[in-house]
Amino acid sequence: MAEKPIARPTDPRGKPEAAAAAAKSDPKARPDPKARPDAKGKAETKAKSAGRPDFATIGGLALALLGIVGGLMMEGGKLTQIMQITAGMIVLGGTFGAVMITTPLPLLFAAVKKLPLVLWDRAVSNGHIVEEILSYATRARKNGIVSLEADVEQIADPFLQKALSLAVDGTDLQDLRRMMDLELHLEEQRGEAEARVFEAAGGYSPTIGIIGAVLGLIQVMQHLENIDEVGRGIAVAFVATVYGVGAANIILLPAANKLKARLQDSIRTKEMMLEGVCSIAEGLNPKLIRSKLEAYLRQELEADAKKKKSEKPAKGSAPAATAKGSGAAPAKGAATAPVGAARPAPAATR
Repeated sequence: MAEKPIARPTDPRGKPEAAAAAAKSDPKARPDPKARPDAKGKAETKAKSAGRPDFATIGGLALALLGIVGGLMMEGGKLTQIMQITAGMIVLGGTFGAVMITTPLPLLFAAVKKLPLVLWDRAVSNGHIVEEILSYATRARKNGIVSLEADVEQIADPFLQKALSLAVDGTDLQDLRRMMDLELHLEEQRGEAEARVFEAAGGYSPTIGIIGAVLGLIQVMQHLENIDEVGRGIAVAFVATVYGVGAANIILLPAANKLKARLQDSIRTKEMMLEGVCSIAEGLNPKLIRSKLEAYLRQELEADAKKKKSEKPAKGSAPAATAKGSGAAPAKGAATAPVGAARPAPAATR
């Protein structure tokens, strides 16, 4: 009887044990124990998620101040006429005091911490996030979703890290969606509450400005014997109203709306992450996942398409201009001239 071949044990990835031993013996093939997996990818994620100044906010604030101060100067006014320390104290102190009465301190501190988001855009590129999710989807489709366990700790975004960790742990898809949707809902509530702090300040500020104007008028009315100072005192009294209305409509209310816009962008990005992780858990093809997630990238794709269209005419017009300027027309004329000159020759022969 022929002896049955003895099956060789294989490593968990399905390779023969000898190949695994050879890989261990090769010093180049052995991974560095100090190196973290996907460290480069995490560094790229942090680099791409780095913020940049919001030029819309900075430019809008500068334009508003320039328009107001420029209009004052064109009317013959002076900058010193609207620079009153007492009016600023009344408006700022009264407004922030009213906000502190209205808002719990933890929420107030959280809202103040969000102020840099008004001037600084820390939004991550959605295109980069989609590529990261697709890399996880490709790896999970080849080696199984459990193979992503080593990559979970290297994910920079906490929301994506938590969602993918739950998927790797085998959490039911409906439970996963329910848990992450709850987190999104709570985050949206917190963001809206923080934005309402600035809306409340924008509502109080004009009223406090009117109070400052009334206080100034009270001081003016006590010195009616000097009629020359009455008009000047009234003008100074209304500076508090300018401060109150200006702070509300140039700083506080726009800041609240900007924070709401930032919140909506963040929620939309996390919804895209959740959709991608659920698609990975379902085992969908990476091409289908890309088609699904491209719905969140419509604005970026349209911007890229406009850039490509604007670049194509510039690239295509240069060769055409070069061809016309290089004497292509004379070459055509030179080709037709011998033909015209050769036609009378047969007639003369005849």
